[in-house]
Amino acid sequence: MIRLLIVDDSPLMRRLLGGVFTAEGDFEIAFARNGVEALEQLQAFRPDVITLDVHMPEMDGLACLDRIMLERPCPVVMISSLTEAGASVTLEAFQLGAVDFITKPDRAISLEMETLAPRLVETVRAASRARLPSSLRLAERVRLRSGLGQASSPQVPRRRAQPAPPKRRIKAAPAHGLVLIGVSTGGPPALDTVLSRLPADFPWPIVVAQHMPGTFTGPLARRLDKLCALNVTEAALPMPLAPGNVYIGKGDADVIISARPDGPVVLAAPSLPEHRWHPSADRLVDSAMQHFAPERLLGVLMTGMGSDGADAMARLKAQGGRTIAEAEESAVVWGMPGELVRRGGAEVVAPLEQIADRIMDMVERS
Repeated sequence: MIRLLIVDDSPLMRRLLGGVFTAEGDFEIAFARNGVEALEQLQAFRPDVITLDVHMPEMDGLACLDRIMLERPCPVVMISSLTEAGASVTLEAFQLGAVDFITKPDRAISLEMETLAPRLVETVRAASRARLPSSLRLAERVRLRSGLGQASSPQVPRRRAQPAPPKRRIKAAPAHGLVLIGVSTGGPPALDTVLSRLPADFPWPIVVAQHMPGTFTGPLARRLDKLCALNVTEAALPMPLAPGNVYIGKGDADVIISARPDGPVVLAAPSLPEHRWHPSADRLVDSAMQHFAPERLLGVLMTGMGSDGADAMARLKAQGGRTIAEAEESAVVWGMPGELVRRGGAEVVAPLEQIADRIMDMVERS
């Protein structure tokens, strides 16, 4: 049985979510109305996974998440709104240790729950198997357990403002090669780790297919741009591919490579039903292979449930392209990269902290 704690101040939401997971037959469920009750259940119920609403009285979702990760780290799926404000809060939750999120429908939840239920169950099941890094906020946990930290009045930690990394504004020029990254569950922190380690003069453009709604990818790009020496933008409109730039595919659409008289461009395209997840990493890689020689492409598949990207990147390797899969030891969910490895499509398997160095080595040798 999967021990699931549902934390939400809405009686209707608790009832609907409880009904969805009770019907599955393999969930043992407990409920909490706010963060204070959730922390009590954390020790009494000892859940395998938690769904956590953001806006609650007494203690909100972020403050509760902070305490969960310090007191008894556990996979947490945030329940978020589809607004940009909801996206910003969700991205902050990832930094605190959340592994995934589910968006509330923008219409009556009771009418949409039947449609939402399969994705909801799949997400929570995957989260229940997620690996939380053993080093996650380790110093803070040690301080708390030794009595040096504050156990009361939970507060979301605020990072010190850091100066933005220096950027090199590189003129748009024909791209001689292209890095393609596919990522899903646990993706934002993984992108932080990889992209922040690449230099401003990195010679190839980078295009990212991160499975997210359309209201989330803009805030994600803006956040990454503040952390990285590379220029990071959301690819909502056709944009020329230029070195020193990262293009985040717009959510609720697919991101593809196309040709223009002045050179290749990246753009958002209406999603296709044959691809389950969007932006689709498979479709991104397939489109790039139509405009670049395989040896000028580098595919990177990182944490995420499912298999998106594995087929296309396996074909890319078979045709002479380069590929990297994130190692199981560091992936929150070893679905997508694991499928690439199982299909023999991974030239290199590396833990997250080594992927940026592997990318730079491969590009320098191309």
